[in-house]
Amino acid sequence: MRRGILTLAAVGVLTAGSLTACDAAGDAAGSQPRAKIGVILPDSASSNRWETADRKYLEAAFKAAGVEYDIQNAQNDKARFVTIAEQMITNGVTVLMITNLDSGTGKAVLDKATQRGVATIDYDRPTLGGSAQYYVSFDNVAVGRMMGEGLVTCLADRGVRRPVIAELNGAPTDNNAAQFKEGYDSVLKPKYAARQYVAGPDQDVPGWNNTTGGTIFEQMLTQTNGRIDGVVAANDGLANAVISVLRKNKLNGRVPVTGQDADAQALRHILAGDQCMTVYKPIKAEAEAAADLVIGLARGERKKTEQRFHDPQGGRDVPAVLLGAEPITKDTVKNVIADGFVDKADVCTAEYAALCARAGIS
Repeated sequence: MRRGILTLAAVGVLTAGSLTACDAAGDAAGSQPRAKIGVILPDSASSNRWETADRKYLEAAFKAAGVEYDIQNAQNDKARFVTIAEQMITNGVTVLMITNLDSGTGKAVLDKATQRGVATIDYDRPTLGGSAQYYVSFDNVAVGRMMGEGLVTCLADRGVRRPVIAELNGAPTDNNAAQFKEGYDSVLKPKYAARQYVAGPDQDVPGWNNTTGGTIFEQMLTQTNGRIDGVVAANDGLANAVISVLRKNKLNGRVPVTGQDADAQALRHILAGDQCMTVYKPIKAEAEAAADLVIGLARGERKKTEQRFHDPQGGRDVPAVLLGAEPITKDTVKNVIADGFVDKADVCTAEYAALCARAGIS
């Protein structure tokens, strides 16, 4: 992992205070209840990161600490999300960490856990109006800003005059999607205002559903008579849906598309010239920062953080760890592989071997 990416993570979580020694003494005396951690992930369809990265890194951290844990996936089903939470609370978890599907459902689950004396953490997505004791994620406005800046660079390389920009945003129920949009709009709106760019279709994708995203983008192309010159897609799953539509219309490689998540498919698209850029968020660092706080809470420790996330709905500043990210273009695809986030074999298949070699991936 490179130093720049780890900067915020390194300062985000401080060691626990005097409670730690007391907890250790409690362990020695056998008086402390057994730590049990429950984690609810949101889905596996919108992005494969939840199962291939987050679960893997969280499990590794919990196993290394020797704590009991239960990680389940709600598969974008709110009723299932609530049922999983209720079962975990009934089965005696001492800490519950969630990635909510929406703030309303997340708040109901967090409040129930708190009423039962279960400590809580928001992971990756904040629950607005909720009661989580910590929030661990990335600086998502900065991630969105990188996407906007990446698109500007790619459009400049193509020399398109007054390009028409389409924005395919994430789920309207996900506060992260709003933060990504805040970030890329901070770059694009001044371009619209100066009449350098033309604001084209701008639409949210319910549930981050990639199939729905592809349908919406097809409608955008029809609406503009095929005149879309650049696309901000709110994650790599949606970017892939856009690229599939562009390919069908023989526009792939001609229309720059941005995304974020840096999955293997996106990296292949970047190497092939079909995707302009992505943003690499070091999930391992996020999972390890969250696990450190979760394990601490499970053992009765309240660790300090140097950052805060302001919850406007709840009117409170939540102790937080907000990590940095890295924009990825063809020249830096190798960085994601070097960090071990994706395997070279998953990117540099036979079809992409020559492209990988040209990109310095060895």
